[in-house]
Amino acid sequence: MPLIILIAALVTLRGLEVWRFAELSWWYIVGLMVFAFIWFEFIEKMLGLDKKKAHDVQDQHRRARVKQAFLKRK
Repeated sequence: MPLIILIAALVTLRGLEVWRFAELSWWYIVGLMVFAFIWFEFIEKMLGLDKKKAHDVQDQHRRARVKQAFLKRK
């Protein structure tokens, strides 16, 4: 997510021609976008990071269900 925020900030600063970003080549920004695409489409899946996030969410839901079930019994 920080990568996407960085890309959005660079595009905005370059588009508004702020300070030194006015001289920044669009190729750097496009290269960063390509890197982000490759990261999120291929590398993250190869490392299993997308599954880890899904498992963490499922684990959090499970804990909430267990906690709620024990509260109903009392």
